[in-house]
Amino acid sequence: MAKTALIICAGGMSSSMIAKKTAALLQEQGEDIEMDAVGVPEGQKRIEADKYDLYLVSPQTKMNFKQLADAAAKKDKPIVQIPPQAYIPIPMGIEKMAALVKENI
Repeated sequence: MAKTALIICAGGMSSSMIAKKTAALLQEQGEDIEMDAVGVPEGQKRIEADKYDLYLVSPQTKMNFKQLADAAAKKDKPIVQIPPQAYIPIPMGIEKMAALVKENI
């Protein structure tokens, strides 16, 4: 069964593109990992519903990190803050994001 990762961000537009590109790269690397992206309110709901194996919080929503991390801890799931250099939809950024996912999932 595929592992799943969720990017939690402010809006969801750039994150959706990053999630798609990262999932494609991971599959090229032989990893069976699916990725999604949602805004903070929906992300909170998805953590509470225990839907993913890993949660990634975008740089611009780090003020919500503690609240999201508390929810993830209750479900015993990893949650990481995405460094800005892994949050750019260019090959270098996507490679950093893929490495971050693989390290934490």
